[in-house]
Amino acid sequence: MSKIKRGLTSSINPMVETKNTTEIKSKTGNLYESIAVIAKRANQINISVKEELHSKLEEFASHTDNLEEVHENKEQIEISRFYERMANPAIQATMEFLEDKIYFRRNDDDLYS
Repeated sequence: MSKIKRGLTSSINPMVETKNTTEIKSKTGNLYESIAVIAKRANQINISVKEELHSKLEEFASHTDNLEEVHENKEQIEISRFYERMANPAIQATMEFLEDKIYFRRNDDDLYS
């Protein structure tokens, strides 16, 4: 995992905290629109983290079905623990949204059709 991503994920508290809805609403003018932006970003984060985790764990995959060959790998366990400790993608996306790290735009044609 890159140092930048580790820095971002380690600075976000994985615990769920109550957010001020007026602050979330103030970014777009509409609470539901803000939540839609956050949800789309959370999906992007979730997909990228899942792909990254699967690519790292693929190195440890055993392509044989022998139960006798199954053994613990400390690197694999550490990688899994790191991803388990990461904040939920929705929490990460909400923090990015509140810190103005997400670029979004409104397509006005869709609003009035």
